[in-house]
Amino acid sequence: MSDERIFQQTITVDKSHIDVNGHVNNVVYVQWMQDVAYAHSSSVGYDNKRLSELGSTWVIRSHFVKYHRPALLGDELIAYTWPGSIKKASALRKYKFVRVKDGATVASGESDWVYIDRNTGRPKAIEDEILSVFAELPADEEP
Repeated sequence: MSDERIFQQTITVDKSHIDVNGHVNNVVYVQWMQDVAYAHSSSVGYDNKRLSELGSTWVIRSHFVKYHRPALLGDELIAYTWPGSIKKASALRKYKFVRVKDGATVASGESDWVYIDRNTGRPKAIEDEILSVFAELPADEEP
């Protein structure tokens, strides 16, 4: 992927990710979704320190995950994330997990993130400077 709006990170499935059924546990994908979102934000200058300076933070309103195929111990995955749609005080972030060895999508999902004022705990308008680095990616351009 060469589109700057799409962030990617490699994940290697280890023993701690595996459940009693021998594949990556569903809860692990939600953790990975959060982790790759934070990594994307940090990569463009909006880590927790910068968000704190703005008096803001992001919180999750909801997650949706669709499991396509099992991911197994030792699998190398590419986790992709990108902004789907952005509103005044929230953003839909999308995710796709692809197994490197065969190109199979093992899971996909989305999270509805809400932009919060750290002092009041209430939603606040997303600053223009943040909007300028997180451009929406139309569905026909998704990985």
